[in-house]
Amino acid sequence: MTEYLGPLELVGDRWIIGGPMREGGSCLVLTPEGMEHHQPGGPEPLSIIPWARFMELHIRATYKAWQATRTMGVLGVLGGGHHMDTGPSGCSVGGLVRHPYEPWSVNYTHHERPYLGNHVYLVKELFRKTSEARALHRLGDPEWLGAAVARLAPLSMCWALSLNRQVREIIEDLGT
Repeated sequence: MTEYLGPLELVGDRWIIGGPMREGGSCLVLTPEGMEHHQPGGPEPLSIIPWARFMELHIRATYKAWQATRTMGVLGVLGGGHHMDTGPSGCSVGGLVRHPYEPWSVNYTHHERPYLGNHVYLVKELFRKTSEARALHRLGDPEWLGAAVARLAPLSMCWALSLNRQVREIIEDLGT
């Protein structure tokens, strides 16, 4: 089984977004109940958002850890480089939650390893298509998510025009 897709990584039997092993590492744990936000050294999550509260969800990821710094955020704005995610919120998960209705966003720590371009694109599409299918709870199913990652990770960017369709078909094949 493939163990990662960009910032999404299998650690033990849980899928985690972000690098919790880095100094000051913040991560999000995808559980059957919802998404848990963890800070370093704390066994208990800072917050838990149940899947039922999410109306939509998206993920942002930089290719390399240094791109998620404040300096890169400033340079990205000054240089007009909005074609890629940079700055501290360049590695984040966000969306719209209900009860009460409000925007929600949490930053995570980039892993030490760089993220492949196709993996960044595919993890964003996975979240987008799962959100559109109103099946975000599937992200908390380790078997379903493992099967999705195993099918998505080998896809190449040379087929970029068909990736959108392939991601949708994989999600539909696995069932929502």
